[in-house]
Amino acid sequence: MSNIIATGFNAGSNDGELFSLEADLRRLAEIGVDTVELALTSIDLITGGRILPERLERLVAITSQFDFRYTVHGLVSSNFMDPETLPFQLAAAKALVEVCDRIDARILVQHSGALRADQIVERANADQREREALTDLADFARPYGVRIALENIFTTELGQYRQTPTQVAETVKAVNHPNVVALIDFSHAYIESTYKGLDFRAEIAAMAPVTGHLHVHDSFGRPQGFYKPFFPQENTAMGIGDLHMPLGWGDIDWDGIFADLNVLPGTVMMMEIGHRHRSEQPESLRRARLLAGLDLPQTMAAQ
Repeated sequence: MSNIIATGFNAGSNDGELFSLEADLRRLAEIGVDTVELALTSIDLITGGRILPERLERLVAITSQFDFRYTVHGLVSSNFMDPETLPFQLAAAKALVEVCDRIDARILVQHSGALRADQIVERANADQREREALTDLADFARPYGVRIALENIFTTELGQYRQTPTQVAETVKAVNHPNVVALIDFSHAYIESTYKGLDFRAEIAAMAPVTGHLHVHDSFGRPQGFYKPFFPQENTAMGIGDLHMPLGWGDIDWDGIFADLNVLPGTVMMMEIGHRHRSEQPESLRRARLLAGLDLPQTMAAQ
């Protein structure tokens, strides 16, 4: 039996303002979405770790218009392994926990960390530094009822230290905190498995027992390398990179993966398939609900 309780799409601002976020939420409501992950760091909402009260009240007013289940994506640049920015990152993450509570979002996504090739001295303590920061954030989040979802990423530059999906799961187990879960990003795992010669399905299986959140979008698992496209669509044409495509556009075996995926109860399956693919979002939503074992709304069931 599936432990997935909901599925939906991510939403954010394309100009740093709240107006475009509201328009995005309205569009998602119109296609029958019931769950949304808010990219709140695409909005000027926090400054130097402090919440801007007037903007927060505007955000609350906007989100309360819709009957969505909300989750929140934290800093996309989040990196608790980096000693230089760690205090500032923690302050921003704690502010986001408070924002989560105000809009009734009970998951805050945190990217797993990395070190550059030139940060050799910092490598010895990188894993421990991340674990301590996660514990600090989770302790802060616990009274708010917010869980931190640690997401697996992929190598983005030569010589970078980056944890594999299996190692991300080990981090979650080592932290051993009720407010920290793993987040499987399937495409990220696919790309990293290709790059490091790992078994993609085995990496997913290693994460699943401690996973409480999912990111779903399609790709071919081909690392970006140094190729720089003129248009983003050129990467899609060649099938390289972190493409965030509609389900079925890549070659991930979604049916096979979800046939035996065993994640934690209460897991949300979030599709990171955005503005470029508005036309394909309804079909991806229908397919995701079937994969998750969720009932289809009557309008979808009739299609």
